[in-house]
Amino acid sequence: MTTAGDMEDGFPATRLFNQGYSYTYDDVIFLPHYIDFPTDAVQLNTKLSRNINLSVPCVASPMDTVTEASMAVSMAALGGIGIIHSNNTASEQSSLIRSAKSHRIPFASSDIPFLSPDDSISSGSIFDSSPCVFITTNGSKSDKKLLGVVDKLTWEGLADKEARISSYMQKNVVTLPNTYKFEDVAGYLATKEMDFVPLVSGEGEVIDVVSKWDVERIKGFPKSGLPSVGENGEFLVGASIGTRESDKQRLEHLVKAGANVIVIDSSQGNSIYQIEMIKYAKKMFPDLDVIGGNVVTMNQAQNLIQAGVDGLRVGMGSGSICTTQEVCAVGRGQATAVYKVSSVAAKSGIPVIADGGISNSGHIVKALTLGASTVMMGSFLAGSTEAPGAYTNQGGQRVKKYRGMGSLEAMTKGSDARYLGDTAKMKIAQGVVGAVADKGSVLKFIPYTMQAVKQGFQDLGASSLQSAHDLLRSGVLRLEVRTGAAQVEGGVHGLVSYEKKSF
Repeated sequence: MTTAGDMEDGFPATRLFNQGYSYTYDDVIFLPHYIDFPTDAVQLNTKLSRNINLSVPCVASPMDTVTEASMAVSMAALGGIGIIHSNNTASEQSSLIRSAKSHRIPFASSDIPFLSPDDSISSGSIFDSSPCVFITTNGSKSDKKLLGVVDKLTWEGLADKEARISSYMQKNVVTLPNTYKFEDVAGYLATKEMDFVPLVSGEGEVIDVVSKWDVERIKGFPKSGLPSVGENGEFLVGASIGTRESDKQRLEHLVKAGANVIVIDSSQGNSIYQIEMIKYAKKMFPDLDVIGGNVVTMNQAQNLIQAGVDGLRVGMGSGSICTTQEVCAVGRGQATAVYKVSSVAAKSGIPVIADGGISNSGHIVKALTLGASTVMMGSFLAGSTEAPGAYTNQGGQRVKKYRGMGSLEAMTKGSDARYLGDTAKMKIAQGVVGAVADKGSVLKFIPYTMQAVKQGFQDLGASSLQSAHDLLRSGVLRLEVRTGAAQVEGGVHGLVSYEKKSF
């Protein structure tokens, strides 16, 4: 006769993660559970922090090669959120927030050209990033007076390419309010049979330009979750700050600019400096959600919870460009860190962000099932159309720069405060500078990734994040540790050559 004990397979999380080992996502594997619902029934809506809800559990990391206005706009349009980095001045960071929140369309053009009437256009390359050039009095976006536009077709038809713009620019410019949603803009372009239309603010400032080619591109992308918008209809946008005294002034600027959530950015969050900043932020702006971190232990987490955080960021040394564990001999395997911190955070109702170590949809499934409410991604989003920086060619491949905020290059711009090294006489790197391949638009690959995550949840028998957390903590979901050979077997193997496409 077979007993229940004979049928026991795998190990509950409470046992697996209490054996003295530090596990990464690849080290562990979930055993499949029972399916009684279709994939499309899986709901991924979640909480970023105590009061911020998202329909997609994805967060763009506050890194200067990952998240600026364009990334923040697209992530919010997908149902996630972007955290704008602080490796800049307070005014620059505030400007990026205002730019992101001024959009209602799912993308932001990163390089719209502006010239003055007295300028001339000597090269057609200026039209590479935009269907037109905007003409203002002083040739800058800050000038609210739009005098005209020049499109590529008009310029190409000129006999004298050195002619002053004022002699041939289109002066009566048709514009639309930047409050128009994407569907409204697309409908207007189609009805009027126009190639493009500028979107302007109430003060007359050019916010963006939408072309019919943009419309075709966006309509071809799969749908994701409901957009992340506030009560005022603006996209939700987050911002990071440090723990220096000057960050108190930065905080005020960011709140005035409209930041919906603040992430205190530190590689080791369990410090007197962060605790004091958390208390200051909550005292000055009690309705503002503040996320603390980074932490990897239950004691670290408990200290920040007692200080008043509304969310926790988990991870130390697990990012692809991070060398903290190698240089400083501190940190933790990300699977263990997420499980341990989530266990204590759940008791206080504090959502956890799994930050680092995400390189595929399986890692996202593991992070969310182990207790995280969202995943924060750096390298996963770097190299995308929306990531800051220009593409270059490296060995025949299109790439973008991606650097750790602990790299010496990033530290020279101010990120050394994140590692409590801004007052040190010697700078010690805890990150590297590299390059990542062109991934295309996040508007395309994030929805496909989320569909893969839903399939993973279906195999686990979990129809939501809360369901997954309940199944894990009750011991219903079982795990095992994978040997090196098992990890090899779980991937592509035994082929002379192959082509791997995720979607």
